[in-house]
Amino acid sequence: MKLSLKNIPWKKRIIQTVWILFGMGAMVLFGAAMVKKNQKTCTGVQIEISGASQHMFLDEKEILQILNLTGKLKGTPTGKINLRALEKVLEKNSWIQNAEMYFDNNQLLEVKVIERQPIARVFVQGGYSFYVDSAALRLPLSDKLSARVPVFTSFPSSKAILAKPDSSLLEGIVKLASFIQADSFWMAQIAQVNINPHHKFEVVPLIGDQLIIVGDADQLDKKFNRLKAFYQQALLQQGINAYEKLDLRFENQIVAVRRGAEKAQIDSAEAKKKLLELVEKTTPLPLPEVDSSKVINKKIAHQINNKEINKPLTNRHVSPMPKSVH
Repeated sequence: MKLSLKNIPWKKRIIQTVWILFGMGAMVLFGAAMVKKNQKTCTGVQIEISGASQHMFLDEKEILQILNLTGKLKGTPTGKINLRALEKVLEKNSWIQNAEMYFDNNQLLEVKVIERQPIARVFVQGGYSFYVDSAALRLPLSDKLSARVPVFTSFPSSKAILAKPDSSLLEGIVKLASFIQADSFWMAQIAQVNINPHHKFEVVPLIGDQLIIVGDADQLDKKFNRLKAFYQQALLQQGINAYEKLDLRFENQIVAVRRGAEKAQIDSAEAKKKLLELVEKTTPLPLPEVDSSKVINKKIAHQINNKEINKPLTNRHVSPMPKSVH
């Protein structure tokens, strides 16, 4: 059955007509408002920076300079300003984690920037250094200030794209640096963290000259709790410099090497090595013939004459040196 206006009561037709006219009028007004808005110009730029609680590597002037590289914003019709493109321009800066912007009712451009937070400074072998944030992103140094963050030395690579072992090591740096920063005691006690050739961490304390072997960045709570307990007990009794090395890698214990003990063991081994080298190079001198009739112990004379004891020293048994006692 086909419907036509003749079949619709005249009241309903009036109501439908009114709604159609209302909708058309609203569209016209909306379009006019958009045209009017696009004709308005940017009255200025308001910049807000957040994210870095302790360090400000960016400022409003620098961000405004970046934005104005695409053209002066103030006085430009708002309809001609591509906000999303400007956000991408800002986010190309290494120190900017996120950027959002919009116009308020007064055509003031509001710019909201989240700055990246450095958590460690890493020195590469050779002297080059960079910051790293919580996402393991490498950040350049700043001419404005130097961040007070844990320092790591002897990172093995300065390449833009890291190999998998180096990338894993950088993640370990993030874990250890975050742990240190979260505890004011360790932040004050740890001077730097060295990375050994096996990609393991070794802590150099600010007070005391022990080498503290941490190993990898796993179970940091347990390792440093054992170290703090060791400080409170053994070091207070024996003295802060009584130990040369503290190894935290073992479960439920700390392996402590007393100062000088390891050196004594090395010296003992070196002395034994030199003695054996000396024995190898020694040439035996011939012994004179002995008249057995003039010697009381004829058995000894017989051994000498038959050169049973005049054999090269290299064939003799050399008793090992006793191990050093610590």
